[in-house]
Amino acid sequence: MSKLEELSSQIEFELTASEATAQVKADVRESLAKKGKHNRIGIGIDFGTSNSAAALFDGENIHLVHLENHTAVMPSATYIDRDYQIKTGQDAINQYIESNTGRTVELSAEVLGEGRTTTGQIGDAGLPEEASTQKIYGQAIVDSGQQGRLFRGIKRLLGNEPGQRIMVFERAFRIVALITPLLLRIRRSIIQLLPAIVETPLEPNHACIGHPVNFEGSGGERNEAALKLLAEAYGYAEFREQRFYPEPIAAALSYVHAHPQAQEQTLLAVDFGGGTLDLCILRRSGTDFTVIATHGVGLGGDHIDQLMFKHLLFPLLGKGERWKRAGEDREIETLFPFEDYEELLLNWTVSYMLNQNKFTTPLMQRIQSEDEASIKFRRLYDLIKHNYCYLVFQCLKELKAELSSEPEALLDIPELDIEFMVTRETFENLITDVLSRFEEAVTTVLKRANMSAGDIQLVARTGGSSLIPAIKNILEARFPDRVIEHDPFTSVAAGLAIAEYHGLGTQLSE
Repeated sequence: MSKLEELSSQIEFELTASEATAQVKADVRESLAKKGKHNRIGIGIDFGTSNSAAALFDGENIHLVHLENHTAVMPSATYIDRDYQIKTGQDAINQYIESNTGRTVELSAEVLGEGRTTTGQIGDAGLPEEASTQKIYGQAIVDSGQQGRLFRGIKRLLGNEPGQRIMVFERAFRIVALITPLLLRIRRSIIQLLPAIVETPLEPNHACIGHPVNFEGSGGERNEAALKLLAEAYGYAEFREQRFYPEPIAAALSYVHAHPQAQEQTLLAVDFGGGTLDLCILRRSGTDFTVIATHGVGLGGDHIDQLMFKHLLFPLLGKGERWKRAGEDREIETLFPFEDYEELLLNWTVSYMLNQNKFTTPLMQRIQSEDEASIKFRRLYDLIKHNYCYLVFQCLKELKAELSSEPEALLDIPELDIEFMVTRETFENLITDVLSRFEEAVTTVLKRANMSAGDIQLVARTGGSSLIPAIKNILEARFPDRVIEHDPFTSVAAGLAIAEYHGLGTQLSE
């Protein structure tokens, strides 16, 4: 069975939304049966670069909200079709794949306006005579066959200029308009779960909202601008009472809640997710704590996945191979212009743009050489025509996850006739730069706290990228026997719910 068929089968046999919700409610009712329901609730929402999660806290227990049928974690994805109908989460990704598989992209020139020229003759009225009207065309950028747009990693755009607009067919959308549908979906899922937890369910119009220490982006005041945009989007999703809380502190808070027995302790929380690396140092005494220092950089699992694609697969798709073709008076031989394909290959949400004649025609010509390298170009051609980039990235994520527990793992992509073993050593060599930047970030947060590694009693690592063995080894070498794993994918959402319950976090001024 192919990877694509496996994904389809997995989706086909998932629980329906109503069944999943009923199952979650049953679990919650069982856990609360002896304690009774609560009237006060804290809501935490972790809108992430790659994935999102939400949690409720009733003063004693954390309740994760199932945002997808089978899991509490939802891809942060929005799909808008030509009728401006919207899908979110995994449904958005599935729709994107379906609508672009095998579709040839044909770009037409955009009409910018009309222009008229004169004939150079003066007419009877004493005015220049006009020639025929001509349309003025821009670059070929209109994809008339496109059925919809997929937006993934929108969080990265929050730190750019606040007035930024993104064209979706004929309409210009602000970033908040692309985020709001995801938040509305989260709110609906919270509403479904609330009756199992609170005695008298109310509309969830409040939440504690997570944010990185530093947003990605190019804006001068990017953090302030990003928070204002987030606040606006949450407002449209009817979360009118908002508190904002740094994500690494939320992760630390959820650990403090889960381990109340610890007394005096200086804790380093390392939150290494899909888009950012965030760290904080806090000093706790029981359930009370004081934040000493924070630090954040734009580095995450998405960047690692791109490095894997580039180093492991580009050579199998034709990078570095030569290309012979007939010229006017002689045969021309050059390197194949693989660099023209790289950026679109590394960004699967727009990789369908490779299915244009200007990209596929050179590949078809190169394949006709029928040498050993032509097999590589056939792979690249198939990847483009069948829109396999998302599938490839899923296979790379699976490989990365397996290498977290095994010394070697098989990268198997039958759709492209790719199958070979990858060792953990090979993986670590290709992410050397990432590991160096990670070490630098740890050094920086210690300097900001005016502390040494010996001053830290415990390191709590969270986020999907914190599962990489090389990351664990760096922390273990610096903080021997003091590093623990803490709920990699849901700790931030849980900590945000706890923070809101206790009235923590910052409210933005008008």
